[in-house]
Amino acid sequence: FPTGSGQQSVTGVEASDDANSYWRIRGKSDSSCQRGTPVKCGQALRLTHVNTGKNLHTHHFPSPLSNNQEVSAFGDDGEGDDLDIWIVQCSGTYWEREDAVRFKHVGTEVFLSITGEQYGHPIRGQREVHGMPTANHHNYWKAMEGVFIKPSMDPTKHDEL
Repeated sequence: FPTGSGQQSVTGVEASDDANSYWRIRGKSDSSCQRGTPVKCGQALRLTHVNTGKNLHTHHFPSPLSNNQEVSAFGDDGEGDDLDIWIVQCSGTYWEREDAVRFKHVGTEVFLSITGEQYGHPIRGQREVHGMPTANHHNYWKAMEGVFIKPSMDPTKHDEL
């Protein structure tokens, strides 16, 4: 695009089972996130794109279609910078599988959003993902596919082979 940061675009699609739509939840760069540990509401985390290893990122660039804040994929092999950190906002103590949640960016305080603007060539039909300054119905997200790991009640026992 003639504007923006030049980083990899993040787009949204209708299909919930699109293999290019999977993101891995990770801890902040200076802390670990043990597999199977519940994600707390209010917890800082990173979302790493499974296929590219880039982190969900935003910064003060206007998005190309809506002129909101650009959201991009940044870094290599899950390593990026402080602008990859988001706070998960949910209603209970933990992010439950069926919950619709919001992601608020730590560095710029925008909410991860999608409003329906669609790209043309070369990614026709894909929707612009961007950051918005206010919480509203455009910034609810729900996990639709993936692997959900339930923590063991006894940390000394596990059922993996």
